[in-house]
Amino acid sequence: MTAGCDDPHHCTTCSDEAVPLRVLEARAGEIALCEGDVEVMTELVGPVADGDRLLVHAGVALRRLDP
Repeated sequence: MTAGCDDPHHCTTCSDEAVPLRVLEARAGEIALCEGDVEVMTELVGPVADGDRLLVHAGVALRRLDP
């Protein structure tokens, strides 16, 4: 087993870590502007709203985080 496989914030494919980010502005086209001026694709998690917290890896929201 690869180190970190059981860590939900760790990508076993590229060894990078996902980071939690808060949505500042939900935009059209399944895009959200998040903290740090990061644009994130949200198609995997569905519609988002301002203030939502997402787990993001490589510019893609992987899942929602509890408030």
